[in-house]
Amino acid sequence: MPELPEVETVRRGLAPAMEDARFERVEARRRDLRWPLPKDFAKQLEGQTVTSLSRRAKYLLVDLASGEVLLIHLGMSGSFRISKSSEIAPGAYYHDRSKDEAHDHVIFQMSSGARIAFNDPRRFGCMKLIKRAKLEQEPLLRSLGPEPLGNAFDAAMLAAACDGKKTSLKAALSDQKVVAGLGNIYVCEALHRARISPKRMASTIAQKSGAPHERAENLVDAIKAVLNDAIKAGGSSLRDHRQTSGSLGMFQHNFRVYDREGQKCPAPHCTGTIKRIVQTGRSTFFCPVCQK
Repeated sequence: MPELPEVETVRRGLAPAMEDARFERVEARRRDLRWPLPKDFAKQLEGQTVTSLSRRAKYLLVDLASGEVLLIHLGMSGSFRISKSSEIAPGAYYHDRSKDEAHDHVIFQMSSGARIAFNDPRRFGCMKLIKRAKLEQEPLLRSLGPEPLGNAFDAAMLAAACDGKKTSLKAALSDQKVVAGLGNIYVCEALHRARISPKRMASTIAQKSGAPHERAENLVDAIKAVLNDAIKAGGSSLRDHRQTSGSLGMFQHNFRVYDREGQKCPAPHCTGTIKRIVQTGRSTFFCPVCQK
């Protein structure tokens, strides 16, 4: 499933084609994705102008002049393809995108001249229309934790969220209520950068007083760094992620531990070998030598 960097990459790709543009024509080729599309979905969007395009955790938020928000989740395999005058928007192709449009489920024709196709073979994505005034009460958003790239996210906030937790640090960081937008890949990568074991109890990043331990400071810095690096690289492409240009994200070539089981730890002066374990049903990759 796309994590924060992949969704942010998609947002940045869509913004030039959508912001300040009007939905001239909307084609919903099926009635549902993960859940049914809103009633009269196409009619509700056609004629509307996009005032801004933002992101909350792993969700895209398309603000409309009407005061509504089109909430989009990519699911497991969702991607957007932008074309203009029947030509793919600029962007290098590392692998050809499928010419099969059978999974192009929603098409947006924008006044900017862009044709935007939402392709989702597994149909785990979703689209909802929500009143902006009621966005904070939206069930998909209301329980989300802080944005890890926001100014408010710091060691004190993370330590407070983990204080008293009896789960592993890996499990805590993967909990969207603790911090929004992180998933398996970037939790593994951030923990390695911070040299903290994924098996460590989450509560140990807070001192007995509740104040943040040095581990919390290091971890917050690592989370911000790995997310920013991944965004600059266009995200990570393992199976389904594509940028709106059709090109792959490239951060997978910079993984330090994720999917590197049996390889030498890349940390300076470390003699360890990357190990894989299973935590809460997901693979965790880490170095048992330098991550304590």
